Amino acid sequence: MTRLLATVGALFGLSAVILGAFGAHALEGQITPERADVWTTAAHYLGWQGTALLALAALSWSANTWSANRPTAARRLLGIAGWLLAIGTLIFSGSLFILVLSEISVFGAITPIGGLLLVAGWGLTAAATFKLKPPG
Repeated sequence: MTRLLATVGALFGLSAVILGAFGAHALEGQITPERADVWTTAAHYLGWQGTALLALAALSWSANTWSANRPTAARRLLGIAGWLLAIGTLIFSGSLFILVLSEISVFGAITPIGGLLLVAGWGLTAAATFKLKPPG
């Protein structure tokens, strides 16, 4: 599961660069400045959460070696946190990207669901890192 979260994180980073560039160049002059700001916010969140997923995967791999391959509560929490961040990012950033492109306002109503999942993911990340017991 850790490898999958790391891959998702890397793909989020890749997508953030591509979509950020698309918004800055291809959409320039095609959308209002307000919608361009929404696009930028979506791209930033996508990139930051991708970076966070890579960090969580690295932390989970480290925790795995610390605990001699035994599942720990902290590692389980890291996995759940990672999936909450991944799903939350897809909903948050995805709904904003679709909102900008479609101008269908219902997508703006979906965005807070992604935001709540992000909050939960970061909360579980804090709990998991607090529970980690590195060697030494």
